[in-house]
Amino acid sequence: MSPASPPAPGAPAAAVTRAEYCVIACAEAWRDNGEVLASPMGPIPSIGARLAKHTFSPDLLLTDGEAMLVGLDGTPEGWLPYRQHLTMVTGGRRHVMMGASQLDRFGNQNISCVGDWSRPTRQLLGVRGAPVNTLNNPTSYWVPRHSPRVFVERVDMVCGVGYDRAAAAGPSATRFHRIPRVVSDLGVFDFATADHSMRLASLHPGVTVEQVREATGFGLSVPDEVPRTREPTPEELRLIREVIDPGGARDREVRS
Repeated sequence: MSPASPPAPGAPAAAVTRAEYCVIACAEAWRDNGEVLASPMGPIPSIGARLAKHTFSPDLLLTDGEAMLVGLDGTPEGWLPYRQHLTMVTGGRRHVMMGASQLDRFGNQNISCVGDWSRPTRQLLGVRGAPVNTLNNPTSYWVPRHSPRVFVERVDMVCGVGYDRAAAAGPSATRFHRIPRVVSDLGVFDFATADHSMRLASLHPGVTVEQVREATGFGLSVPDEVPRTREPTPEELRLIREVIDPGGARDREVRS
């Protein structure tokens, strides 16, 4: 899908796309985080992190994915040696937004395999850094295609640790453990319930509660009144469309 041409001066802006609501929802994950390392994984989380730094979270630290801290234009502005990176990770000074092949009601995440781990039917990425991420710094999740195959009753293998397993492991596991939000192409979810099970926090415009329930493989907590994901401001739309993502990578990840 090619990006839309910018409107002529004085013409109304193009309608906000589903992908742009997803960008806003991801950006909000880093609101009020202060000077922490933002580690977004995927096009829309990356656009969201840069939008947050452009606007309401200017103290966020962005990296080039290797050893440099970079500014909004990608220019190196600092060095982040691996030892310092680990210090931030293990001290709660990093907020990562990861993907998930499976997520359950308590936020346990699987990116390793589908099926019995000893004889999986499908091999995925592997556990990688998910346990360290989830036990040591805030971890949010991004799911571009919300379906019962991703939102499952029980993950086949625990890679990222959810609230129930962190609580069972005790204070050493819960000190920095926090899952601020899950963003999908249908809405925003959190764990603001008595038992820290997943709750529908907002719906993207055009999505119904019934659609979300049908696409979720477990009983989701749904409040009586579900708000809509907030609208982007005109300035946020300008930044997304003209500065951060003029090539329209967002629309290739989530189509309208």
